[in-house]
Amino acid sequence: MLFVASVLKGFSVAAVDGEIGVIDDVLFDDRTFKAKWFVVDAGDWLSGRKLLVHPSAVGEPDPGLRRAPVNLTKAQFEAGPELSRHQPVSKQMEARLYDYYGWDPSWGLSYFGLGAMSQPLAPPPIVADETPAEAAQVEVFPEEQDPHLRSAAEVEGYHIEAVDGRIGHLDSVVLDHANWDVRYLAVSTSDWWGGRHVLIAPFAAREFDWAERRLRVDITREQVKSSPPHDSVDMIDEAYERMLHGHYGWPGYWYYPQ
Repeated sequence: MLFVASVLKGFSVAAVDGEIGVIDDVLFDDRTFKAKWFVVDAGDWLSGRKLLVHPSAVGEPDPGLRRAPVNLTKAQFEAGPELSRHQPVSKQMEARLYDYYGWDPSWGLSYFGLGAMSQPLAPPPIVADETPAEAAQVEVFPEEQDPHLRSAAEVEGYHIEAVDGRIGHLDSVVLDHANWDVRYLAVSTSDWWGGRHVLIAPFAAREFDWAERRLRVDITREQVKSSPPHDSVDMIDEAYERMLHGHYGWPGYWYYPQ
């Protein structure tokens, strides 16, 4: 099942013995487009802390109940490595989380693989709930940070640039629950082509320019104009995906084991 990252924001997160908070963001790797962490706001339960939950621990969210199950206990989270609300996610913290919870850092299939983009840029990691002023007050050690960890919430609104000009902006990030990959980038062409919405697979991603808030993609404006229309995530089925991928010449997800 496919989920829009921004729609998941606010879903309650249910451990096996009670709720632990709500989903605040999804962090993904900008090389593999693999979701690496669900950021959970623990609210008053663990005041001042955010929880990072590995996708392998997250069951299929329930859109009706706006809830996502997690196969851990509240006590496990309470005793786990502490991460303050505004603290960047370091490689050391990720290693501590993998070790404490027994999560496998290589879990899950990525369709795209390392080096999916030609020259991914690497500024400091994004923490979506920081304002610029707050970020400036945090003591940062760049060598400790994961330079490829990105916030799905932060990249929404990025300009999308084809090989021959701008086509619009990133409207939403579409996640595949089967393996928690970023399966598609939903793009709004409102400032170029009359408000149409199109889907672009990360196969086309060429380069993120974090300073300019821009993603360059390896397709043309004419290809976008003639691509299959996209209205909602509910219309994405195998028939639609075959048509979309055939149009752009992308590999098909259905060729990969699930």
